[in-house]
Amino acid sequence: MPVTVTVGLDGSPESLAAAEWAAREAKLRGLPVKLVHVLDPIPVPTAQAPLLGAETLQYWRERVPRESAGGLRLRHPDVEVVEEQTVGRPADVLTAAAKDAALLILGSRGLSGFGGYLIGSVGQAVVAHTATPVVLVRAEKQTADGHATDPSSAPPTVNSHRPVVLGLDVDQPDDSVIEFAFDEATRHLAPLRVVHAWDAPPYYPYGFSAEPGLYDRLLRQQSTALHEVLQPWREKFPGVDIVEESPFGPAATHLVEASREGSLLVVGRRIRRRTFGAHIGPVTHAVLHHATVPVAVVAHT
Repeated sequence: MPVTVTVGLDGSPESLAAAEWAAREAKLRGLPVKLVHVLDPIPVPTAQAPLLGAETLQYWRERVPRESAGGLRLRHPDVEVVEEQTVGRPADVLTAAAKDAALLILGSRGLSGFGGYLIGSVGQAVVAHTATPVVLVRAEKQTADGHATDPSSAPPTVNSHRPVVLGLDVDQPDDSVIEFAFDEATRHLAPLRVVHAWDAPPYYPYGFSAEPGLYDRLLRQQSTALHEVLQPWREKFPGVDIVEESPFGPAATHLVEASREGSLLVVGRRIRRRTFGAHIGPVTHAVLHHATVPVAVVAHT
C-alpha cells in the first residue's frame, strides 16, 4: 500500500526543486513526503585520505538531508517530512524505494540555452525499471545573479490556470495512465488537455495529395476515436474540463509543444520484461529530454 511521496535527494538544485514539488503534492494527497539521500560507497583509498576525516565526512553526509528536511518543515508545516539515508547505487536504491511510494519524484537537469531536460543515467535507469509513477522536475528558475529562486516563493505544484497535458495513443490506451492524468487534474482543479498525435497509414505511399479529402477524413476518424476513448472518463470525472486535440505528425513534437502551456505532462511507459533492449519508448524518451514542465511517467503493461 503506497504510504509516501518519495524524493531522491542529493543536494543539487534539481533535487531540492523535486523535494519542493513533492511536498506540495504530498499535501494534496494527505501523505508524508520521504527524502531518500543515497550515498555512493566511497573507495577505501579515498575514505582513508588524511584530508577527509571521519567527522568531516559524517558532517557533509548529514547536512544535505538535515537542511533539506528542515526547510521543507518550515515552508510546509502541515506536511510530515521523513528522512532516510542509505548507502548503495542510487538507481538501485531509488527503484527499491519506489515500491513503497505513491509517487517517486526526481530532479532533472535543464539544458542551458533552451527549455528541456537532460535526464541522467540514474533518472533514466529508475524510470525504466520502476512500476511506480515517476515525476521528473527541473530546478526552479534562476534570478539575474545566477542564484536559484527561493523555494518558499515557488508556485503551486500545478497552476489551476494551466492544464495537465496527457499524451494518449488511442490504438493502445491504458487505464492507469489516463486515470493518473484525470486524478492530477482533479486534485489541482486544472483542465486536462489530451493530445493524440497520428500519422497517415503506411499504405498511403503518396501522402494526402493522392486522394482529395483524405486528410479531413482521417482527422475525423482520429478525433472520433479519441472522443470515444475519453467518454467513460468524462462520466467518471465530471468536474474535469477536457480539451481534445488530434494533430497530425510526430507525437513527441506535439507533446513538447503542448507542454509549453501546461503545468504537468503525463505520458505512459510500457513495462518490458526483457533484460536487454530499450525500456523507455521513443516518445517518452524524447519528452523527458525536451519538455519544459515536470513530466510524470506512468508504467503500464
